[in-house]
Amino acid sequence: SSESEEEEEEWEPKSKIAKRPRLPKKNEAKTKKVAASRSAVARKKVKKVAVKEEMDVSLPIAPAEDNRMELLKPKEENVGTKLKTLNQKPEVPKKMQINSFQGKNVNSLENDEKPSTSFPIVGNQVKHDKPEEDFASDEPPFKKIKSTTCPEGKPVKNLGGNKVKEEFEMNWDIVQALSEITNVEPWVCANLIRLFREENTIPFIARYRKELINNLEADALREVQQALEELRTVAKKTHTMIQKLKKEGKLSGCLLTALLNCRTLEELDHVTAPYKTGSKGTKAQRAKQLGLEPAALSLLQNPVELNLFSYIRPTTKGLTTIKEVEAGVQHILADIFAKDKDTLDFIRKLCQQRYICIQSTLAKVSSKSVNEKDIDKFQLYHEFSCNIKNIQHHQILAINRGENLKILTVKVNIPDGVKNEFCWWCVNERWRPKQFLKPELMRILRNSVEDSYKRLIYPLLCREFRSKLTSDAEKESVMMFGRNLRQLLLTSPVRGRTLMGVDPGYRHGCKLAIISPTSQILHTDVVYLHSGQGFHEAEKIKRLLLQYSCSTVVIGNGTACRETEAYFADLIMKKYFAPLDVVYCIVSEAGASIYSVSPEASKEMPDLDPNLRSAVSIARRVQDPLAELVKIEPKHIGVGMYQHDVSQTLLKATLDSVVEECVSFVGVDINICSEILLRHIAGLNANRAKNIIEWREKNGPFINREQLKEVKGLGPKSFQQCAGFIRFNQEYIKTFCGNKKTELGSHALSSKAGAQGKKKSKPTLYASQQPNPLDQTCIHPESYNIAMRFLSFIGGNANDIGKSDMQRKVNGVIQKEGLEATAKRLNTTVHTLQLIIDGLTQPEGFDIRTDFDKPDFKRSIVCFEDLSVGTVLTGKVENATPFGVFVDIGVGKAGLIPVRNITEAKLSKVKKRRSLGLGPGERVEVKVLNVDIPRLRITLDLIRVL
Repeated sequence: SSESEEEEEEWEPKSKIAKRPRLPKKNEAKTKKVAASRSAVARKKVKKVAVKEEMDVSLPIAPAEDNRMELLKPKEENVGTKLKTLNQKPEVPKKMQINSFQGKNVNSLENDEKPSTSFPIVGNQVKHDKPEEDFASDEPPFKKIKSTTCPEGKPVKNLGGNKVKEEFEMNWDIVQALSEITNVEPWVCANLIRLFREENTIPFIARYRKELINNLEADALREVQQALEELRTVAKKTHTMIQKLKKEGKLSGCLLTALLNCRTLEELDHVTAPYKTGSKGTKAQRAKQLGLEPAALSLLQNPVELNLFSYIRPTTKGLTTIKEVEAGVQHILADIFAKDKDTLDFIRKLCQQRYICIQSTLAKVSSKSVNEKDIDKFQLYHEFSCNIKNIQHHQILAINRGENLKILTVKVNIPDGVKNEFCWWCVNERWRPKQFLKPELMRILRNSVEDSYKRLIYPLLCREFRSKLTSDAEKESVMMFGRNLRQLLLTSPVRGRTLMGVDPGYRHGCKLAIISPTSQILHTDVVYLHSGQGFHEAEKIKRLLLQYSCSTVVIGNGTACRETEAYFADLIMKKYFAPLDVVYCIVSEAGASIYSVSPEASKEMPDLDPNLRSAVSIARRVQDPLAELVKIEPKHIGVGMYQHDVSQTLLKATLDSVVEECVSFVGVDINICSEILLRHIAGLNANRAKNIIEWREKNGPFINREQLKEVKGLGPKSFQQCAGFIRFNQEYIKTFCGNKKTELGSHALSSKAGAQGKKKSKPTLYASQQPNPLDQTCIHPESYNIAMRFLSFIGGNANDIGKSDMQRKVNGVIQKEGLEATAKRLNTTVHTLQLIIDGLTQPEGFDIRTDFDKPDFKRSIVCFEDLSVGTVLTGKVENATPFGVFVDIGVGKAGLIPVRNITEAKLSKVKKRRSLGLGPGERVEVKVLNVDIPRLRITLDLIRVL
């Protein structure tokens, strides 16, 4: 295969060229372009399978090489339960669980007989090339790859070596380094590097390329992606530094090696610190300028001939006395020791075996500059000490915040034993002089080692420990935020109800908005419940609720929420709204006011006052949480910890990625969804979403996924990424097509007459466009042909997708034949087949969110003062942090279940948990353990998860 590999090498740039020209409407040219863009993956030694491309196939057959990267599916009953638990891992050995397989049949990666192509090999197929006129521009047809002797290829585990060419080469291998950092197998890392390089999105990889990534989940993929970015940043900075030092002529051989060995930015900083220009140079540099370097080196190499007195220059500052000369030599030696890789490795290893603790104490500050209240907040850390191996992430973030506010002083304590052992080792082993040393020279050597440790190495170690702890804590905080956000976005929608949203307030009144089951605004109003005219306003509310037969009230949890809740609870208890049985729920209004004054909101509700817009937003958050919450910047939703202290770029990247994953996995109906929701689908962005909406307005609804290729700016790559996540409601399209056919008949006659004098006119869009029932499923277009073969194999019909008849047929065949045998027969892998089965058997309108928690509807209220130790309440998780879970128990202040009270036994078995974590939105039964009224703190014990 070396021949074909060489071809691939040259062939790769083509894929880059291929992306530039727009090929307007020829499907064939498009599919080939997809093939080209996937080409770089060809290096995985997975051989191509040729595909016949016929002109008008109602089902688009994607090039098989797409299918090569298998669309594997977790072997669970349905995607729902799977996605629900998407990686809510506990933080403890978090790297270890990433590889735990989700499916029983992942062994297909182990045994080498599984073909890794999802395509039949029929005789000796040849690619039928279209004549060149098919290409829109005059570019040459794409180069063909010879289909080698074994077109199926072996499973991807054998990767033609795990070597990956990087832009900046270092002395370490990026695949190995990535594997060590993330604890993911090297072959998976190599695949991921390639997948990311080809601009594949995380939702796409997680759902349709499971085979290549050993079934990793989206969170794990995100972690690998971030680690990869960090390594690339180090490589890039190193090379910039090398260029700079080359220019200045300071680059020696050993410095180059040291630079190329750096794996983290801290190491890089340490190696390059002495060469940074601008300062007056280090003590060692000044000593070198005085010409003392030969003396220092000869002290180590050839001490017998060394005479320090010969270096005294009475006129030169720094060389006037023997003391100054000795000090200069000492500085140079200290510098040599502190930059030596072996020395640093030794001290780091030593530190790992010893007890190193981080301590924080109350800073001796003038109390003027710092608020008393703030000092109390850090009460726990006024006298705090903890082993750096055991310190919790939230403690690190708290200490850092205290230090930034100048309330705490923090230091890393390395025991004296480490220093003594290190000094002994340096003098007697690593830097032992080549010959006997005179006592005065021995003294200089000892002093140099101590000076090096105290002045250079100890501060470096402290910086390393602190920055490592901080970056781990930040990552964990961001991951936690991501997990909480996912749980919140996937809250189960409350469909089919008319809702009244209430944005509570005192002086300016409570804003009301009534929205229909389809999210239309029916009525908006303002009522003044808390200024003595509550009884008068009750009439108005009752009238509205009866008029729109609305029996669900949604109250935002901002100012005056408690009083508003009490007001409604009181009226409900008195059966004031009879005959309606009214219930209410409290919903977080975080970000609603920010959204109500945003350009999006004014575009969406131009005639409404911003205050009323927030009431609409509050009601819609219950009706369809995902569609409403994507309009708000994720960090304003407020479900994290220390979110303002962590790296904002990392936070934004992670949260955007979580939103993209949730929106993609839930899927959107292309013909009714909003532009904002479309932006977050994998492979789309603001521009492409705008173009899709414009296309829809101009040409009417989309009939099938193929039509997406006609949208401006949506090339093969974007299509490949987004196609699987875009759904088509078949009923809607059928009625539309029915109406369209009658129009088409008359339109065709008139256009025939007019078209003769002009150039060849575009064929009418809808003549060839047939609705495709597979478009309503999660099956990717690249697997449609396998899906069709599977349907004919079980004797099913594509129009029965999601019906009980289909489920019966599928189950019958799978029970009789078994998954693996069926997959073999269709020449695909188990995971692809599982995805197809899920797609065919899920009922129409299936939503992965139905397994998640619904809002907590209630009719009565409890007050803070009513709480007593031992009271049992139900509540809803508001936020989860590493030290415990905050639960809204309806008393206006969330209670905390400390993490020690959350044990495995108390968590429900029904919800397939991957971790001990409870996430926002889950309903729990709790017992009050302690009420601290002055500090408004409630401690709870978890009884069970409802």
